[in-house]
Amino acid sequence: MALERYSLKLPRAVLGGEDALGRIPEILARAGAEKVGAFTDKGLVKLGLFGLVERQLAASGLSWEVFDDLPAEPTYTDVQKVVDRFRASGADFIVACGGGSVMDAAKLASVLLTDEYGVKELLDDPLRAQKRASLLAIPTTAGTGAECTPNAIVGVPERKLKIGIVNDALISDYVILDVEMIRNLPRPIAAATGVDALCHAIECFTSNKANPMSDSFALEAFDLIMNSIERACDDPAALGEKNRMQLAAFYGGVAITASGTTGVHALSYPLGGMYHIAHGVSNAMLLVPVMEFNEPACRARFARAWDRAYHGGERLATDEEKSRALVAWMGRIVEHLGIPTSLTGFGVSRGDLDDLVDASMQVTRLLVNNMREITADDARAIYERIM
Repeated sequence: MALERYSLKLPRAVLGGEDALGRIPEILARAGAEKVGAFTDKGLVKLGLFGLVERQLAASGLSWEVFDDLPAEPTYTDVQKVVDRFRASGADFIVACGGGSVMDAAKLASVLLTDEYGVKELLDDPLRAQKRASLLAIPTTAGTGAECTPNAIVGVPERKLKIGIVNDALISDYVILDVEMIRNLPRPIAAATGVDALCHAIECFTSNKANPMSDSFALEAFDLIMNSIERACDDPAALGEKNRMQLAAFYGGVAITASGTTGVHALSYPLGGMYHIAHGVSNAMLLVPVMEFNEPACRARFARAWDRAYHGGERLATDEEKSRALVAWMGRIVEHLGIPTSLTGFGVSRGDLDDLVDASMQVTRLLVNNMREITADDARAIYERIM
């Protein structure tokens, strides 16, 4: 019997625990940084979260320049504008403090200190990317896992899609997980990004590319999320659960690196690309419909995930019982968190179905990972469920 092939690529160092942010000067000194390009967004500056990082930059004795004008759900041209400013700054080290869009832009900047190619060229040929500047990623949500993935997602308006640029050179060099960065995260953002992490875990575990390495991280992430996400979102003082969500989001990102997401993300990208629906929200809408569609093909894996994550007193005998119970449990979590489960209110009509289906069928990078084939008719039926 041939042995399975798999690989795992990680950041050079991951720092967490109490006062993890206080390690920033040490990281910069060891890396020999001379000037820092600090990527964040204006909302985090206003909330004072970036100030926690800025104090550590000041303690390092280095100069830094802030890049905080990236819009939500950025297109590749939006990212290129920020990258051009970064290239002109003379910075040689990047600190990214933010959610997925901020970290993805920073990751692209880390490979674009060159005039040989830009973001558009990487959309056509991602393998051109080569690391040019070291990157420290500090996530301010517990969801995207962007701090450790080799992916950078950008909007491509002419294709009505969000598209992933994938290259190992995009993996961050350093990651800091500090619960202070998510302590006061607004509940709707904590919920949506948390469900994004949930999707990463269960999709990577049920992907055609799943392997022993990705399974280890995906199952641990799934267990942590299913048993922490509600309290982490409901109780501002639940630092233990928030910390577990932060770890789970990171583990989910590692699982993506070793495996890959599937149908939820494939059908979600057109909703972000065409209607600018927040990524976690569109994933939450699609989670149960896609999981119910996948259930016959993923039954044994769903049952295994149930056995790992469910710690209550209910005893289920068969894989089918466990599998269906798992999908229902995920649905209850989405309902509890109050995330929209339909496209009502987002300006999407049934007349848009053809465009949505056509766009989703272009996301072959993820569709091929789905254990049950999703045809155009299947995609249409799934979208119709959330209309």
